[in-house]
Amino acid sequence: MSLLIRNVEIIDPLGAHSGKGDVLIENECIAAIGKTLSPEGHDTLDADGLALAPGFIDMHAHLRDPGYEYKENIETGLRAAAKGGFTSVVCMPNTDPPVDNASTVKYIQNKAKRLSLGKLYIAGAVSKGLKGQELAEMGEMFAQGIIAVTDDGRPVSGAQLMRRALEYSRIFGIPVMAHEEDLSLVGDGVMHEGLVSTTLGMKASPAAAEEVMVARDVVLAELTGAHLHVTHLSSLRSLDIVLNAMERGLNVTFDVTPHHLTLTDEAVMTFDTATKVNPPLRSPDHVDALVAALAKGLVPAIGTDHAPHAIHEKEDCFDDAPNGIIGFESAFPVMYTDLVLSGKVELATLIKTMTAGPARVLGLPQGRLEAGAPADLILLDLDTQWSINPDNFESLGRNCPYSGKKVRGQVKYSFTDGRLLVKDGEIIS
Repeated sequence: MSLLIRNVEIIDPLGAHSGKGDVLIENECIAAIGKTLSPEGHDTLDADGLALAPGFIDMHAHLRDPGYEYKENIETGLRAAAKGGFTSVVCMPNTDPPVDNASTVKYIQNKAKRLSLGKLYIAGAVSKGLKGQELAEMGEMFAQGIIAVTDDGRPVSGAQLMRRALEYSRIFGIPVMAHEEDLSLVGDGVMHEGLVSTTLGMKASPAAAEEVMVARDVVLAELTGAHLHVTHLSSLRSLDIVLNAMERGLNVTFDVTPHHLTLTDEAVMTFDTATKVNPPLRSPDHVDALVAALAKGLVPAIGTDHAPHAIHEKEDCFDDAPNGIIGFESAFPVMYTDLVLSGKVELATLIKTMTAGPARVLGLPQGRLEAGAPADLILLDLDTQWSINPDNFESLGRNCPYSGKKVRGQVKYSFTDGRLLVKDGEIIS
């Protein structure tokens, strides 16, 4: 089967193709890209008025399976991802039981394979049981197919264990994704320490809780020569540290979330627990620094940190509610509206940090528009205006701080290996 997508505005994250053209899909791959490809012998899709880009890659998401399927499961998570334009997703290991062995990796792989809802990659745990005491069976998990290790949700507090994790990860050529948080500085804080927390009288933790751990792990990355990836970076000083490391040629990368780019700690003044996240929403100086870095092309990747919770859990008081924001279905329209349409960030830059950027960090073949690349593609309607309503989401989670927000931009079609997943904005059953 072949499909020719015609008259589409091409957004190539690597810059080889631009403007209006055609894209031919054959044998699960991109076969050709050109201005006037012949439709003879192919099914055709007239995409006039739409923009084509590689499918988004989310390198940080929580699908909650096994163990917390009442929050999300692999099917609902991948449906939500596909609807949001994410054709590839990396799931985190903080499940029950944790993903700290090859059999749990295989369990997730088998579930995802049966669903055929997109490409699911798996990050294994750094430590057994996510307890930060003993290294997990990294080699066995790598043989089963993990592409990174992380104790996300918890920091690797012991410097010696972190050093060993980096050393072993280098053997397998995979990154250690670090959740950077000094728990002794966090204490019982539930939001960013600053003017807003003082005004509200809320227990707070300083940005330094992230920054000191980032500094430590950059030193360890330099010591070991391993690939350190700082995930959901949120602090301006953390940004300075990692950019300096990258300038010095260290194998250090990072990602930033949509909510840390578009929300400040002032959102917490509503006491909406959908704004409670870890790391916490920061003050405007931190947000402005991240946006400026993104605009300059210095941010390697964006990851949603999609973290669904059951409604009754988030209905608890702010202090006791769990951390987490859902992101699959709101990420692109929110960033397109708040960052691109406001003139802060170029559309091509945003697309690159959601496609080619994470693919490069993780060593994946996706994120490219060229002959032979996987036909993981999305078609975007950049003019559609709509209001975010989590009740209409595919995700089981409703913990969305953007509920009611008016946005522009929507995924109209989504393809994985040339197979249609989303048509006219809805999942193909």
